[in-house]
Amino acid sequence: MVNEGQDDTVDLAHLRPAAQQIARLPNGERLRYGRADRWIGYPRATEALEWLETLLDWPAKQRMPNLLLIGPTNNGKLMIVEKFRRSHPPISHPDREQIPVLAVQMPSEPTVIRFYTALLAALGAPLRSRYRLADLEQTVLRLLRLLRLLRSAEVRMLVIDELHNVLGGSGDKRREFLNLLRYLGNELRITLVGVGTRDAYLAIRADDQLENRFAPLTLPRWEADEDACSLLASFAASFPLRRPSPIASTEMAGYLLTRSEGTIGELAHLLTDAAVVAIESGEEAIRQRTLLLAPYTGPSERRRLFERELT
Repeated sequence: MVNEGQDDTVDLAHLRPAAQQIARLPNGERLRYGRADRWIGYPRATEALEWLETLLDWPAKQRMPNLLLIGPTNNGKLMIVEKFRRSHPPISHPDREQIPVLAVQMPSEPTVIRFYTALLAALGAPLRSRYRLADLEQTVLRLLRLLRLLRSAEVRMLVIDELHNVLGGSGDKRREFLNLLRYLGNELRITLVGVGTRDAYLAIRADDQLENRFAPLTLPRWEADEDACSLLASFAASFPLRRPSPIASTEMAGYLLTRSEGTIGELAHLLTDAAVVAIESGEEAIRQRTLLLAPYTGPSERRRLFERELT
C-alpha cells in the first residue's frame, strides 16, 4: 500500500463530510470504511421509505392498507427495510418491549407452523420443541394483541421478507398461508409489508382479497439514465478516495450497469472492489483502470464458473 498519510490541506471537496474525515486516515481504516455497507439514497428508495412511514402511522381499521416491495434479487429491498426498521427500533422497558416494526423471514419451506415459529422467535418468545398449530396460533395472537394494547408497546407493522417462498409450497400450503395473511390483517389491524421478487406478487395475486389490499411498489433493474448518474455521483462521494472518481456519466453508467447486470447490490459490490484497488494502488479514484483491476465478476459469470466446476 502507498500514501499512508494525508495532508489535512488536501482538497477533499468531492467527498461527503463523513468520507472526508475517513479519507485523511491511514489506508487500513479507509479500507474498512470502504468495504462497509452504506446507505445511498435515490428516488425510488425515498418513495418506499415515505410510503412505509405513511403506513406505519395509519389508524387501525378493519381493512388495513398493505404494501408489496417487489424487485430482482440484490436490488436494495432488504436495505430499504432495514433502514426503515432501524429508524423505528425496538425499545426495552422494565415491564415490556416496544416493537413498532416486527420483521420476519418467510421460511424456505412455507408452512404455517414454521411461520408461526418464526414470528415467536422474532418476538423473543420462548419456544417449545413441538407445537400444535392451534397452540401456536393462539400464542402468537395473544402476544401480538398484548403488544398492541400495552401503551407505547405496539406492533404496528409486520414485514415478511422472502415472501416469494410461498410459491415453493404445494397448492394447499399456499392457500393456507394466504388465508393466514388475511386473518392476521383482519384480526390484528396492522399493516403487512411483503418483500420479495416478482413471484411474491404472483403469490398474492392468487387471492383476490389480498391482491386488492396489497399495493405493489417495484424496484426495477437500473438503466443508464439521469437517476443512475445521480446514484453513481452519490457512490463516488461516499468512498474515502482522495481524488474525484469520474463515474457519474451516461457512458460510465452503461458500462457499470452492464457489468453489474442492473442491480444496486451488484453495482455496490463492483464499486467497492474498485475503491479497494484505488486505495491499495495509490490511484485514489474509481476510473477505468481501477475498474479493470477490480476482482469483481457479475452474477451470470459467477454461475458459469460454478457450473464449469461441477462438470
